[in-house]
Amino acid sequence: MSGLVAELGASYGAQRARLLARPGPSGPGRRRALADLTDSWLRGVAGAAPGWDDEGLALVAVGGYGRRQLSPGSDVDLLLLHDGREGVSAVADAVWYPVWDAGVRLDHAVRRPAEARAVATEDLPALLGLLDARCVAGDDGLVQALRAQVLADWRAAARRRLPALREGCRERGERAGDVAFALEPDLKEGAGGLRDVHCLRAVAASWVADRPHGDVDGALEQLLDVRDALHLTTGRALDRLLLQEQDAVASRLGLADADSVLRVVASAARTVDYAADVTWRRVERVLAPPRRGLRLRRPPRLVPLGGGLFEHEGEVVLGDGARPDDPVLPLRAAAAAAQRGLPLSPGAVARLAAAPPLPDPWPDEARDLLVALLGAGPGTRAVWEALDQEGVVTALLPEWAPVRSRPQRTAVHRWTVDRHLVETAVEAAARARRTDRPDLLLVAALLHDLGKGRRRGDHSREGAKIVRPLARRMGFAPVDVDVLCDLVLHHLLLVDTATRRDLDDPATAAAVAQAVGSAQVLELLHALTESDAVATGTGVWTDWRAGLVADLVRRAGAALRGEQPGPGAPREAELAEQADLVARVAEDGAPLLTVRARGRHHAVTVVAPDQRGLIAAAAGVLALHRLSVRSADMRTRPAPSGEGADVAVDTWLVVPEYDDEPVADRLREDLVRALEGRLDVNGLLDRREAARGPVRVPVQPARVEVVPGASGSATVLEVRAHDRPALLHRLGRALSLSGLDVRAARVATMGAEVVDVFYVVDGEGRPLTDDRARETARILRDVAG
Repeated sequence: MSGLVAELGASYGAQRARLLARPGPSGPGRRRALADLTDSWLRGVAGAAPGWDDEGLALVAVGGYGRRQLSPGSDVDLLLLHDGREGVSAVADAVWYPVWDAGVRLDHAVRRPAEARAVATEDLPALLGLLDARCVAGDDGLVQALRAQVLADWRAAARRRLPALREGCRERGERAGDVAFALEPDLKEGAGGLRDVHCLRAVAASWVADRPHGDVDGALEQLLDVRDALHLTTGRALDRLLLQEQDAVASRLGLADADSVLRVVASAARTVDYAADVTWRRVERVLAPPRRGLRLRRPPRLVPLGGGLFEHEGEVVLGDGARPDDPVLPLRAAAAAAQRGLPLSPGAVARLAAAPPLPDPWPDEARDLLVALLGAGPGTRAVWEALDQEGVVTALLPEWAPVRSRPQRTAVHRWTVDRHLVETAVEAAARARRTDRPDLLLVAALLHDLGKGRRRGDHSREGAKIVRPLARRMGFAPVDVDVLCDLVLHHLLLVDTATRRDLDDPATAAAVAQAVGSAQVLELLHALTESDAVATGTGVWTDWRAGLVADLVRRAGAALRGEQPGPGAPREAELAEQADLVARVAEDGAPLLTVRARGRHHAVTVVAPDQRGLIAAAAGVLALHRLSVRSADMRTRPAPSGEGADVAVDTWLVVPEYDDEPVADRLREDLVRALEGRLDVNGLLDRREAARGPVRVPVQPARVEVVPGASGSATVLEVRAHDRPALLHRLGRALSLSGLDVRAARVATMGAEVVDVFYVVDGEGRPLTDDRARETARILRDVAG
């Protein structure tokens, strides 16, 4: 008998290998074929087991195997169900061991029906698995009876257990993240992933509320296809789609590249997530207790909202007065729902999808309603997503399609391009009262990254090309079209300039003033810049960046008016605080150092006689103390008396790697030792880096550019590179060894990338010649890797 079992296992292994090697992408057919092949093998194994009986014994497939959704690396989930007979453990061993011997991942249990039923009443994952129970071999009547009992128990206890299932979904989603927006999504556990689909099946089985079908079923198959390709590509049972696997997975699926597979995943996950929102909303409505003193619920009321729209049970619905031939109806319904913080009912959204297209140009009402929708703030999110799921958004704005679910491969971006645009509009709504044209701010926020849908050129320039005809079609006046195009074209201007250029250099403010052209655009751009940064991700818009941008806006505004900018109140207070330190350093020549907490960051201010190598020494000391630099502002001040050496004032925003508070006295002591040559900073950092071992994650090569026209008194070098310990120290040391002085510097760390900008002069205090600038750029490129 053992020879027969071995023969069955070998045959199964060979047929399974041929099935998985079949050319072409995976799909439901291959998953069912794999499940059927496994069924056939296990029936043979069970039938050969000593003591097997087709009455009172059943081999049961549960979970994904029960649903015939067997992926190449999936566990085979089996339950040996029995009627309480003796010797069942020997039968179980006779089934389990051949499965293990075949190298198949097995999740198994042996239970009587009453035991399985009891486990399902306490354990939600076990319940979800049994809802899909299917007899593979043996007594099908035993399995059907158990499944009926489990379903009856679930339906009887659903009102009590559904909130726990909902909370479990929420906690799991928060832990694993959003499948739609992660760069490395967890296809199974993440919000909008496979687990959520199975939970929706459980809700439908409870009879408390049905789930949307159609698109959800298609989304499930897409997610399973991607997981199959991941298993086949890696040879492992992975659920997280790692960056290094995405190109190969895309190729196996017949897609162009890694971005394409992420778009498929994002689109499918958003469909699942939207269905989950709708379903759980229905559940909550059913489970909501009646008002106190009322034994029966009152009939739901229709609250008129105007224009044929009504509020009904917490949703906006369409009444008989809503004309299906009205092209403005989708925006009217969306604005009404968002302004009241209500969702659109799924039925209403389906009807809105059939509305005729808007004329060209749009009527004024349509444009005003779009602004009202965007101005609703947080209420915009759910309404926009509902419209997007039914294709209403791309019908209104065909330019939206190329950015829909498009991933952004930067660590600082939390969202896909389209969701980021919506989030920016939500943030802009909170800042709309700061401008005299909130409509232009909101529309620019929604459109500012449309250029990312094109795979060519600078996305700001490409976006401005897209927005011009779009804004005309929306019915904006020509002067407003120009403003919208300027906002899209320059939406990165303020933050890039403020964090990478010396604000004290008159050329900086003059360049910004020339680019924006008017006070109105500058005001709108300021609000858009803040909205864009806050919507990007946590920690992108810091007090430091906000202060720099505000200072730049003030200076550029003065330049537009033909005035000389004063220091400004915040800057004036900062300069006054530093003046005493500068005076003391100029008098006795000893460096001073202060530390101030700024939330989870610390501001380390170094005031010292200006000297070559100061930046390298300070950066090295911070690295030795395991303080990661997030940003830095370095300036040179003349001595207060007008005589003697200049004084450097460097402010570093740092984060402790191990939550150890930086101690000013210890930092100052090590800085003095480093400047005097008594502390070998470079050697200590080299030994620490060698102890860490080589970096195994592939990174893009560094880019160093000479920025023409950025300053009239210095050469500006911009370094973009992957962040690594002590990089700033090594860059500063390279400049010092090259005989160059750093007049000012701006440092910014964004996720895993750094942008370091140095204003350098030669030993005579002059800008570098072209040849020397190019050579210096080459040196820095070698250092940054």
